[in-house]
Amino acid sequence: MAPAIEAVEKVKLASAPVKPPVLNERILSSMTRRPGSAHSWHDLEIGPDAPTIFNCVIEIPRGSKVKYELDKKTGLIMVDRVLYSSVVYPHNYGFIPRTLCDDSDPMDVLVIMQEPVVPGCFLRAKAIGLMPMIDQGEADDKIIAVCADDPEYKHFNDIKELPPHRLAEIRRFFEDYKKNENKEVAVNDFLPATAAYEAIQHSMDLYATYVVEGLRR
Repeated sequence: MAPAIEAVEKVKLASAPVKPPVLNERILSSMTRRPGSAHSWHDLEIGPDAPTIFNCVIEIPRGSKVKYELDKKTGLIMVDRVLYSSVVYPHNYGFIPRTLCDDSDPMDVLVIMQEPVVPGCFLRAKAIGLMPMIDQGEADDKIIAVCADDPEYKHFNDIKELPPHRLAEIRRFFEDYKKNENKEVAVNDFLPATAAYEAIQHSMDLYATYVVEGLRR
């Protein structure tokens, strides 16, 4: 190519508008479509090792006076109330997904671990016992568990391995936390890990029955 013609061609290339890259359809759709949020009770799996080790959603962190609670309609964590008594939750507290108890709520669980965690997160817990409780005349049992991924507590297998004072603190909290609301709560003797396994399995079976009945309708 002659030098003059080559120079003209270079000018044309330099002045030509640069076409923007074609956006990938998947990227484009992700920019315009908002995915629906997962429901922490129904969409989170309980885990393959349940009822011994299971996933649980934390509603209330250790040390909180705020009673956070699952909103069953949206699956979000809402503020139910601030505790009326001068007490705070002694350990992280939440529920086990895909379980159902006789009070139409998921199974409650108190998780003993080194640190408080944020409301709405989930973690792996290991059941070590059951705290039978009567709340205003109705059964409201709690699973006592340890965090399965906390090196300080993951080796515990049964509630009898915990210091007696730890159990006394847990009992006293639940006996007192509703007193200023004039609501009666009674805590019975703690039961071993086997009782916790049975309670969780029963709640899993009840949830499965609930799902099947819902599909039939």
